[in-house]
Amino acid sequence: MATYVIGDIHGCYKQLQLLLKTINFDTKHDILWFTGDLINGGPQPAEVIRFIKSLGDKHICVLGNHDLVLLGVAAGKITIPHDRDIGFEPVLEAPDRDELLNWLRLRPMVHYDANFNTLLVHAGVLPQWTLEEIQNYAQEIETVLRNSQANELYGEMYGNLPDTWGTTLTGWERLRFLINCFTRMRFCTANGKLEFMTKGDKHDAPQGFKPWFEIPTVRDSKLKILFGHWAALMGQTGVDNAIALDTGCVWGHALTALRLDNSQYFSV
Repeated sequence: MATYVIGDIHGCYKQLQLLLKTINFDTKHDILWFTGDLINGGPQPAEVIRFIKSLGDKHICVLGNHDLVLLGVAAGKITIPHDRDIGFEPVLEAPDRDELLNWLRLRPMVHYDANFNTLLVHAGVLPQWTLEEIQNYAQEIETVLRNSQANELYGEMYGNLPDTWGTTLTGWERLRFLINCFTRMRFCTANGKLEFMTKGDKHDAPQGFKPWFEIPTVRDSKLKILFGHWAALMGQTGVDNAIALDTGCVWGHALTALRLDNSQYFSV
């Protein structure tokens, strides 16, 4: 049995299937982890969701920012971005639309595996958070996504403020900040201030900010964090325990998988 972690797919279903052939994926014994952002940009977002859903207990998939936008669009709380129609309409018009959306809504924000001492998240986590805090904060979001407040959350979850963490944050502001950390962050400060405008590689950090994974943390130094979202990194963090897996397939580059037990990479 092997466990593979696959970066952001963004609707690139054919590339996903090629990658699975490359790793000789065994549907009975192997497990796939996904960094989120299953949709947007690629031509077959519904097929991607449908396939991953079909894997049952042989997969783990965390939510990405584009996945959350899809849920918000479906609920009528977010307007479809004008340049992203291909990412939403095929799912919204699918005959099994409700089934696909409900499955997506129930995905976790983060996943921790004690055997590998590894955390899976879409974008990142604050350096001052412990592993226990990360899991608790993720659960706060998941609880709302899975109850009657979900539609209200979709209407409140996006915006760049508040931009600084504080345990006194409450209500929608608190959930918005947590969602921004898990699904949108790239650069931050040691005291938990986020910056959303810069989308280059790690060397493009605005003054006073650093890539989140370069700031000393209170977490176990041996904890490995796997993430997607930041395609401009092209898989290069320069940090041993932070591994970037979005290598820009939807932008004409590669779709990448990492085999956890031996740290072997595969790309198509």
